[in-house]
Amino acid sequence: MNRVRNNPVRLTVSVILPTFNERENVAEVITGIRTAFSDAEIIVVDDNSPDGTGQIVARIAERDARVRLVQRNERGLTSAIQRGVNESHGEVIFWIDCDSTMSPAMMLVLLNEIERGADVATGSRFVPGGKDARDDRMPVVFSAVINLAARVLLGGSVRDYTTGFVAARRSVLDQITLRGDYGEYCVDFLARAIRKNFRVVEVGWVYKQRVLGESKTAPSFIGFIRRGWPYVTTILRLALHRC
Repeated sequence: MNRVRNNPVRLTVSVILPTFNERENVAEVITGIRTAFSDAEIIVVDDNSPDGTGQIVARIAERDARVRLVQRNERGLTSAIQRGVNESHGEVIFWIDCDSTMSPAMMLVLLNEIERGADVATGSRFVPGGKDARDDRMPVVFSAVINLAARVLLGGSVRDYTTGFVAARRSVLDQITLRGDYGEYCVDFLARAIRKNFRVVEVGWVYKQRVLGESKTAPSFIGFIRRGWPYVTTILRLALHRC
């Protein structure tokens, strides 16, 4: 594993953390990001979490001016990430889940790929070195099936269309606005980035089980079907229309 480097980085970095009820994780995640990226802008977009996530971030921001809290009275993963993108200033923009499954050391690997010429770099479970190591097999199977369908219908240049672990140059996000409600936004974003001839690089990433807090993943088979339908319609729309 590459060593974490406490740098100012060569490219300026913004990290977007969309949160809802992450009081058990948010401080540790911010600390990890700050250890890896000493000068990074960290923007927490909190959807008015009733568990006090926003208050924890506000206290951290009082001590660290590079941490900003954006608190919204609405819900939605995709709109939260896009809000963070709109508020950010970095040349490279990350967005990660606030559940400690996406390590700062791995973020540095993705940044290295950007600095070497990639326009978008992602952590991938389906390239060498990657694995979906969650204990709950239902979301593992769900992800594998959705990604197989995406590769068949959209092309195999991306192996993990639903990663959610993304670093992108601002020039990419200036041209591609995130669309969707939940994780299907990532399918849409990566497919459109490829169609615009941006260079997308995947790096093997081991997706581990969340330790603290409640997963936002659907808890039942019926829930997976309901949540999975937007993925299916997104893939079909992209396959049928170049938009």
